[in-house]
Amino acid sequence: MTPETVQQIIEQGLPGSHVEVQGDGSKFEAHVVSTEFAGMNTLKRHQKVYALIGEHIASGAIHALTIKAYTPDESGAQ
Repeated sequence: MTPETVQQIIEQGLPGSHVEVQGDGSKFEAHVVSTEFAGMNTLKRHQKVYALIGEHIASGAIHALTIKAYTPDESGAQ
């Protein structure tokens, strides 16, 4: 699995989001900015992203994923 594939999966599940993914084929780090995260705590945001890629983790295509999830306002403050 490539970082680009992981990025596409997340973007398809969160339309209008901005996603950047780095990784080495099985371990990835995703920075996700989406208006859908408004009002969600960190756990809920991570659960939303994991729900999009869960089958790929279960199959072993993705071994590990670190998620940084922000709203657009939070992202601008980073």
